[in-house]
Amino acid sequence: MGMSQQTIRWNNFHRESLAIGAGHTRKLERVLKMNSVILKTAIRFLLPLLMLSSVFLFLRGHNEPGGGFVGGLAASGAIALYAMTHSASAARKVIRIPPRAMIGAGLLMSLGSGVVPMAFGHPFLTGTWTTTHISGLGELHLGTPLLFDLGVYCVVTGVTLVFVISLLEE
Repeated sequence: MGMSQQTIRWNNFHRESLAIGAGHTRKLERVLKMNSVILKTAIRFLLPLLMLSSVFLFLRGHNEPGGGFVGGLAASGAIALYAMTHSASAARKVIRIPPRAMIGAGLLMSLGSGVVPMAFGHPFLTGTWTTTHISGLGELHLGTPLLFDLGVYCVVTGVTLVFVISLLEE
């Protein structure tokens, strides 16, 4: 089937769906949602792995390519795939945090990473580090760039999920 035939089929389906009325919207939602049993089963196993790779990209970003932006895109891509195979409401249950709250928290974290150095007399967004000893892990060097990247991660994930979920709910 060519692209123009698919477009004509979609337009006819869309017109018919508007003419049917509110009683059959559930049936139409089931038709438009992906119903691949293989994909639904696979995404249940792949979602944790994709989220883990998102965290890896996030943590790798200080010394090599990656960081908050790429990690956030990977996380939102994984959740978007879950939403397309199940539903937008199922994806909201998996996230547990509203995407708009993620955006706000990310902005506050990024702002906080710039304000913390000012408390020590340094300019805005100057990198500040501290060392913490954790038994079993050893010394951990934590800094404001990590907080900034975490804020970017939350903002990118939140904004992308707002777009994807709102498109899937229409």
